[in-house]
Amino acid sequence: MSNVLKSERQEEIRALGRLGWSLRRIEEAVSVRRETISGYLKAAGIAIRGERRRVLEADPSKPASQPSTDSAEDSKPASQPSTDLERGSGANWSPRVSACEPYRDYIERQVSLGRTAMAIWQDLVDDHGFTSRYASVKRFVGKLRGVASPIAHPRIVTEPGQESQVDYGTGPMVRDPKTGKYRRTRLFALTLGCSRKSVWLLTWRSSSKIWCELHEKALRRLGGTTKTVVLDNLREGVLTPDLYDPEINPLYRAVLEHYGVVALPAKVRDPNRKGKVESAIGFAEKRLKGMRFESIEEAQAYLDRWEERWADTRIHGTTKRQVAAMFADEKPALKELPTEPFRYFEHGTRVVHLDGCVEIVRAYYGVPRGWIGREVHVQWDEFYVRILDPRSGQLLREHVRTGYGRFRIHRDDESPKRPPTAEHLLMRARNAGEHVGKVCERIIGECGQTGIRSVMGVLSLVKRFGRGHVDQACVAALEVGSPTYRFIRRYLDHVPAGEPPLRQVDDLIRDLTHYRNFVDKKTGSLFS
Repeated sequence: MSNVLKSERQEEIRALGRLGWSLRRIEEAVSVRRETISGYLKAAGIAIRGERRRVLEADPSKPASQPSTDSAEDSKPASQPSTDLERGSGANWSPRVSACEPYRDYIERQVSLGRTAMAIWQDLVDDHGFTSRYASVKRFVGKLRGVASPIAHPRIVTEPGQESQVDYGTGPMVRDPKTGKYRRTRLFALTLGCSRKSVWLLTWRSSSKIWCELHEKALRRLGGTTKTVVLDNLREGVLTPDLYDPEINPLYRAVLEHYGVVALPAKVRDPNRKGKVESAIGFAEKRLKGMRFESIEEAQAYLDRWEERWADTRIHGTTKRQVAAMFADEKPALKELPTEPFRYFEHGTRVVHLDGCVEIVRAYYGVPRGWIGREVHVQWDEFYVRILDPRSGQLLREHVRTGYGRFRIHRDDESPKRPPTAEHLLMRARNAGEHVGKVCERIIGECGQTGIRSVMGVLSLVKRFGRGHVDQACVAALEVGSPTYRFIRRYLDHVPAGEPPLRQVDDLIRDLTHYRNFVDKKTGSLFS
């Protein structure tokens, strides 16, 4: 043989040959030439159906009054007539009992389990020695099941302003300005459920933002919004299809919330739920079929003119009323559009780093404590960054956009291990008291970054002695010209409350002057 097939394919050919299939039928089933099939069957010693039929035609000893009960193409030998009920033909044919009748109980049980006729036939051949064809089992199963009556699809009647339906279709051929070649466009349609008023828009491609922008354009043309919108489970609108809890695209959900619309994704493989927009798309596709345009603006202008001149003035086949007249009745029921347009944003998922921040466009933004190593949802535009809880959608933090490599961290999110800055300490000092803030400003002004520890010491005294006592000590420190941590500390140790005696103040000034002179000789700087 010139062709060598795999062992699995050879075994399949031999099995079909044992079932009495003709060469032509096996060729159609396995996509192998009849010459190759014939060689494998002869090598296995399996009789070929076509050759036996030719022998019967050439043998004059066979009586001509015993025709085969199979069809001319897949007939069996005359010595093995079929027992199927409707397999024969001709003047001498008479109905017989189906070959499946002895297996009625078994077949009925399998049918009740919902199994297919092909699966039942295969099990009969393998386990019960069934020799008849699949067609016999298929006819028998069909009779057991009966002819299923079609299920009526009720018309979905909606109140004015209640529902709209959206979907994509196929647009006309338009010349692409980049390549100069004709390119197929996409046709977006939004149809009102009550009046059947439709808005058709053309676009080159689709994305989450384009899908939302098309909704906005369609709603502006209608002059209002409906309460709900029924859509297909395409990725631009639905991330995870689910009958009970579908996951809506975050950008699409935000746009619908801005316009006060609720998304109702249709059941998977149930186009009848949005049959009104399906009909509207088919209506427009038939009108645009075979047309070509030089620009998408030209195509949209043609579509708008056709919509106004013909689509809106037609008598709808179901309602038997003019579409424009029905839309005039429904338009007052539409909700008003918001005054401000929707602010589009990008969205994604980020993992919180060990520093408690997430990276967005090469900048870093703080997240509340307890989220390190966990995923959060983020949204950002030109001005703001929003960080959301991935489960509840609750807003965790909102930051103003910053430059590359910079940080935006809320005061409550700062790590306790982060060293304090001078600005932060001065802000705390001003909150502790007016004179406390002045003393700390003097310390930072004279000593710079080296005075940070002295400011931290003054703030620690606020926690220990209270704001009032420390502010009183700062007043005394400013009066004597010694706004230092050492003076304030000794002041509070000697007289924790009330005005100090004059002798104690003189002792403090003398001690401070002696220590200052000592430090100036050693370091040349004022002790703070």
